[in-house]
Amino acid sequence: MPTLPTLFVSHGAPTFALEPGRAGAGLAALGRSLPRPRAVLVVSPHWMTRQPQVTLSLRPETIHDFGGFGRALHELRYPAEGAHLAALRALELLQQAGRPATGDADRGLDHGAWVPLLHLYPQADVPVFQVSLPMGLDAEGAWQYGRALAPLADEGVLIVGSGSLTHNLYEVRFGDPQAEVYAGEFAAWVRAAVLAGDADRLRRTLEIAPHAHRAHPTTEHFLPLLVAAGAASQLEPATVIEGGVLHGVLSMDSFMFGTDLAIEAPARM
Repeated sequence: MPTLPTLFVSHGAPTFALEPGRAGAGLAALGRSLPRPRAVLVVSPHWMTRQPQVTLSLRPETIHDFGGFGRALHELRYPAEGAHLAALRALELLQQAGRPATGDADRGLDHGAWVPLLHLYPQADVPVFQVSLPMGLDAEGAWQYGRALAPLADEGVLIVGSGSLTHNLYEVRFGDPQAEVYAGEFAAWVRAAVLAGDADRLRRTLEIAPHAHRAHPTTEHFLPLLVAAGAASQLEPATVIEGGVLHGVLSMDSFMFGTDLAIEAPARM
């Protein structure tokens, strides 16, 4: 199998599971266009640990790590199998990189993993495992974390950083179609850096991008982008999977690094 690209997905609010919109249609089209991976690895800000951990469950449960969104969302399940051998390989790579990684045989899939995967692989027919996001990572640390995992892309594993291109929950306005100007300007700046293959600008985004602190009052939803970019064998060419801005401030754009793969046109939603 050729080296797979790496992927950053904006998973938005948990309601993205039931309201796919433009972003969901784009991920579904991407899933139909990519070479089929033997497993998917997801790094999500909803599983943060002091030291790296890797899920080893053979049948990971669907974790509903949110509240207040109604019964329909809590009834959803994503019944993908685990990817035990690929997870063990991830453990090995992290340990080789000097990181004291351990396995977790009980951990399921948090909503940062299963919500976007509902659209990317709706049949839940690709094995999935997660690698935790260590607490205290800075931008360079997140990039190097991705570099440690990069060999998996040569071994048939699709490496996915799941976060949010903008993530200011203090300003979320559910159902409001009017996007804040700052969210669009920050997203456009990051998009330009991605399409230029500019690793330095990406690593310095939270220092130098316009409205960076307002777009990300905390960093955990941006760092998965740097993990995905760091894991890529090459940044260019890159592809934007457009998602627009939801709830006023949540940019739903996603990025694929390292391929000029032609993506099937999204179905009309």
